[in-house]
Amino acid sequence: MFENLTERFSTSLRGLSGKAKLSEENISGALNEVRNALIEGDVALSVVDDFVSAVKQRSIGLAVSEALDPGQQFVKLVEAELTELLGGASGGFDVGRAEPSVILLAGLQGVGKTTTAAKLALFLTREQKKRVSLVSADIYRPAAIDQLRTLASEVDVDFIESDPAEKPEAIATHAVEEAKKRVSDVLIIDTAGRLSVDEEMMNEIQRVHQVVRPVETLFVVDAMTGQDAARSAQAFNQALDLTGVILTKADGDSRGGAALSVKAICGKPIRFLGVGEKIDALELFHPDRLASRILGMGDILSLIEEAEKKVDKSKAEKFAKKLEKGNRFDLEDFKDQLDQMANMGGIESMLDKMPGMNKLPPSAQASIDSGLFKTMAVIIDSMTMQEKQYPDLISGSRKQRIAKGSGKQVQDVNRLMKQFKQAQKMMKKVSKKGGMQKMMRGLNNLQSPPFQKRR
Repeated sequence: MFENLTERFSTSLRGLSGKAKLSEENISGALNEVRNALIEGDVALSVVDDFVSAVKQRSIGLAVSEALDPGQQFVKLVEAELTELLGGASGGFDVGRAEPSVILLAGLQGVGKTTTAAKLALFLTREQKKRVSLVSADIYRPAAIDQLRTLASEVDVDFIESDPAEKPEAIATHAVEEAKKRVSDVLIIDTAGRLSVDEEMMNEIQRVHQVVRPVETLFVVDAMTGQDAARSAQAFNQALDLTGVILTKADGDSRGGAALSVKAICGKPIRFLGVGEKIDALELFHPDRLASRILGMGDILSLIEEAEKKVDKSKAEKFAKKLEKGNRFDLEDFKDQLDQMANMGGIESMLDKMPGMNKLPPSAQASIDSGLFKTMAVIIDSMTMQEKQYPDLISGSRKQRIAKGSGKQVQDVNRLMKQFKQAQKMMKKVSKKGGMQKMMRGLNNLQSPPFQKRR
């Protein structure tokens, strides 16, 4: 998400570098570029005009800090305005201490509401150590109850059965009582969606809302619908008084209009982003971090947090000790590193959070492909244990056998071995004194990274 927006912002802001002072004349071009970028990103026109006007008023004649040139000062100002547009300071997500705290999910059909209910349950279980129960009040969609039951089992939380013959408000009332008996901290209620906002749907969900009095009423919406997402959130907010929004499919080919329009149009903060199909692909929304990413400055905090949660610490410590002792870096180690990267969402997800990635040549950005990591992992799995531990044994005939066993070509095996040799050299540097600094310099100068697609 936001790739085009990031590129356009970077181009417009780059033109201010080296200016002695910010003036209406020298920022007009940059602001026009910013405006066009936002419109192309499917941001609501009223939001675009307010944003550009606010930046213009704050920037003209701005006293430039001694530590920053005018271009940098302007970037800092735009970042502050973007953060405010996205919702301001991050407030986290605290469901309180009711017994249970009820979270009501609302939204249109097909936005991923049921899956989001399970993702949210997993988030609360892992991150806040809550005991969570799930219930479906969707009595219309075939297999909706079965789907949520399956997902509840997958994330290992309680599932409260519901009878499709009952009305949704009766199901919700029963679920609250059952959650109390089970001593649940949180009850998440998944409600029925419709293909469009209609009076019958609103009346039904209002009745559910009235009987359970949720501490959180979250509107789940598809980020790929752009500013339409903000308009539907506004319609639901008028009926339910929402407490927040969850944007699903934020990892898809969306232009960013939903994220940049929701808060301004419906007045409610984005609470979470759905960033993939995996059941743990739900992230707390941080306006300041996303503003930084849009401006090409990365999101190191999120990258670190993701690494802390998803990297296998025991494996990492064992690997570090192995390097310290000067032991050989082999193909088993290489595959472990590929697996760890996959656990963090793949190379695209990681690079999206790294500063300066927008400055890579377009050809290099287009060449990034996590699929090649999967190919390399499959090839390594087709090797014998001896070959993994002693890669120098892999001769021409062995390569043919490995290629056949993995369903790949010999040139794929050759490519893997070439990338492995590069990684092996890098690991030798790391194991020596000052090696980490040398490795980082090597990464910065690397012209043909191992994640490039075949041309």
